[in-house]
Amino acid sequence: MIKKYFLASLTTLISAAAISQGGNGAKDASELQLNTITTAVPFLQITPDSRSGALGDAGTALSPSSNSFFWNTSMLAFTEEDSEISLSYSPWLQNIANDINLSHLAGFVRLNDRNVVGGSLRFFSLGEIVFTDANGNQTITHTPSELELLAGYSFQLNDKFSLGLNGKFIYSDLTAGVAVEGASSKPGLAGAADVSFSYFNDDVRYGGTNGSLAFGVTLNNVGNKLSYSLEDERDFLPTNLKLGSAMTFDLDSYNSVTWALDVSKLLVPTSPIRNSVTGDIISGYDTDIGVVAGILQSFYDAPGALAEDENGNLIQNADGSYEVVSGTKLKEELTEIMIGTGIEYWYNDLFAARAGYFYENLNKGARQHLTFGVGLKYNIFGIDFSYLTSLRRNNPLQNTIRFTLRLHLNNKEKASAGSGTVKPQ
Repeated sequence: MIKKYFLASLTTLISAAAISQGGNGAKDASELQLNTITTAVPFLQITPDSRSGALGDAGTALSPSSNSFFWNTSMLAFTEEDSEISLSYSPWLQNIANDINLSHLAGFVRLNDRNVVGGSLRFFSLGEIVFTDANGNQTITHTPSELELLAGYSFQLNDKFSLGLNGKFIYSDLTAGVAVEGASSKPGLAGAADVSFSYFNDDVRYGGTNGSLAFGVTLNNVGNKLSYSLEDERDFLPTNLKLGSAMTFDLDSYNSVTWALDVSKLLVPTSPIRNSVTGDIISGYDTDIGVVAGILQSFYDAPGALAEDENGNLIQNADGSYEVVSGTKLKEELTEIMIGTGIEYWYNDLFAARAGYFYENLNKGARQHLTFGVGLKYNIFGIDFSYLTSLRRNNPLQNTIRFTLRLHLNNKEKASAGSGTVKPQ
């Protein structure tokens, strides 16, 4: 029965991947221009832990762990653990270089029935880079690096709802102060905050099967624009909105299956289409705006596709504006939505098998991959591993692996009445 559930779920994931990979992507690519949204410090978007890394980068509503500070801090209010500490490591972009890596250290402590505090440190090393002058002579060797220092707090509002808050400091040193294209450079500094909200119900029945249901919503990386230049040039942080759900089926006292789904969108302005000669905007909106205005504008600023006549020339209206193909603005807005989903099977809270799928539209980055992983838990120790295989050729993310080690301490006493908790996994 368990094998049947897991194989059916895995087949569904692979089928969804095949459908989205064929037809739709090529059609989008022909109607809409490549228009990837770029931000400063994109490492803030990289999944640090192996569990979610094996579930198609879905984790907003998963059962809580110390890695919840990345996904959804509010879920920590439902943990049964008194404390936990974890260390994750991933060699990154191995197809490009062998010295790029991401490390993530996280931990939390439960203060009482309703309050949990903790934090994390994320360090991203981009490998060694040799700078040269205009004549090609070596000037300096530097290892660019970025880090995020985070402090988080989770509060249980009642039996089923919770709130989470994070504050973070971000440091990005990419150039070691070397002048780039004649302009002086400096490390980038930023402060940001996350807000998260969760619903968790551990007394749900799916037909004749007991289980649990969780929903989560997070607003991440809301903070000041970051600059690497002494000039007034600033870039947006990767502010994003995530909606997640997780359904857990307790098949019997030894076996459970969880299906997780995340839907996310960057709340960063989309680049407009400009006149190649004058530089004037001919569709879309100016991106040189403030953080709050940028968040609001991100919901309606996609430029869409410009209409062309039979000769391939852009069609101008009587007022001098350019005609946009009907429906393409909305279509481009929808292509900015990313989807991650995965299935997790646990046997006796000792062994886990995971599989997932992540989809990003071809015009917005083209990250489309399958993920797999396993987890082992013994007493207070846990270890997780994940592997990513891209569905597109020559993708630098191909063969990405992640490792996570966890040390967790279970409560010796049952949670007090009126305080819902979820079994950590």
